[in-house]
Amino acid sequence: MRSYIHAAGLALALSPSLAFAHAGLEIAEATQNSSYKAIVKIGHGCEGTPTHTIRVEVPEGVIAAKPMPKAGWNLKVETGAYARAYDYFGKPMTEGVKAIVWTGGSLADAEYDEFTFIARITDAVPPGKLFVPVTQTCVKGTHAWTEIPAPGQDAHALKSPAPAVTVKAAVKVAQAGGHGSHAGHGAAPAATALTTVGTLTLSPAWTRATPPGSRVAGGFFTVENKGGAADRLIGGSAEISNIFEVHEMAMDGGIMKMRSLDKGLELPAGGKVELKPGGYHVMFIDLKRPLMAGETVKGELVFEKAGKVPVTFKVMPLGSTSAGEHKH
Repeated sequence: MRSYIHAAGLALALSPSLAFAHAGLEIAEATQNSSYKAIVKIGHGCEGTPTHTIRVEVPEGVIAAKPMPKAGWNLKVETGAYARAYDYFGKPMTEGVKAIVWTGGSLADAEYDEFTFIARITDAVPPGKLFVPVTQTCVKGTHAWTEIPAPGQDAHALKSPAPAVTVKAAVKVAQAGGHGSHAGHGAAPAATALTTVGTLTLSPAWTRATPPGSRVAGGFFTVENKGGAADRLIGGSAEISNIFEVHEMAMDGGIMKMRSLDKGLELPAGGKVELKPGGYHVMFIDLKRPLMAGETVKGELVFEKAGKVPVTFKVMPLGSTSAGEHKH
């Protein structure tokens, strides 16, 4: 549901007999208005035969589902209208993926595999158990973990209960300037020193304060590669967001467009790459709360060769163009 649903673990068919393990969820908890990565775990076939189809139903209130392709399997999605319009980063979303199906592969009874997608759990999903029906079809037989308990009923009493995740209420954060909030008062903290990891040297990282209601922010810094071989920024994480991506903004046909760099950002040997507004940058998606000038945000960058590097982003005021410059 990185943001950027983490759903349904499915352990099935403990023996060729009808004694099957119930389906379960690898990640037991999720939060409203947050992304969730679904990992459907398949551990057995049916009656000893291979699995060839996995189908996951996306519950109402779970939007923007995006599946991960699998080598050797065909992937299709079934779309339709939602019961209502949902807010998706400031835009109404009225339709989307309702079911995801992986088919055409062959997973032997003695083998294990995972089927993954991400989605967003909206605040229309009430706190409590959210059930995600999963159906596994094999050469012989089908396991349909689709039963949903009635109010007050114990799911363990069902023969084939649907996998469930416990949804927690979204945390409400006081707006900047309210009583008890110290962030944003006074000057922003001084920039930290340069960070050197292997052949890479990173300048102090920074980001910008976000207006109320904003769900995204950008992160900026410069990387100098003093080594004799190229490296690559392939990802990372930040405590402030559920999804972290490496992006590029560039002109295309006279229009400024932004795209995710799925293969990461190359850092050439002996070169320097600047991540800045209007160019390369990292993207914090699905913010957990607003960013306020004067605070810092802890994160981590992941490089192909240099590995994981802790980083702290200084939050500058709205309109800032660098870690030390602010334009009104």
